[in-house]
Amino acid sequence: MSAKNLDKHDRFRCITVGFRVSPEEHETINRIVALSGLTKQEYCYRKCTDREIIVEGNPRVYKALKVELATVLDELKRIESGGNVSGDLLEVIDQINKTLYGLKGESE
Repeated sequence: MSAKNLDKHDRFRCITVGFRVSPEEHETINRIVALSGLTKQEYCYRKCTDREIIVEGNPRVYKALKVELATVLDELKRIESGGNVSGDLLEVIDQINKTLYGLKGESE
């Protein structure tokens, strides 16, 4: 049997929590989690317990920002007028904004 994986407070996480989402919600969650630099489990745990998400700059966060900014730029080029911007895109832009300000150590 393998060794138990304990969290930083020496607690063994043995209970699984799951929920259903739409494909669009799944994509949005994955994009925001990537921008946080955390694992999906840790991100969801912190959000569900209303704890602060602190993004620390690392190559993983930098790559996620680069990918998301390229995606946002492509989407904005596709949109002729600002009236057709989807809510999902606005959520991702807001998360990019929060991440960049957080990395700079500034408040919005």
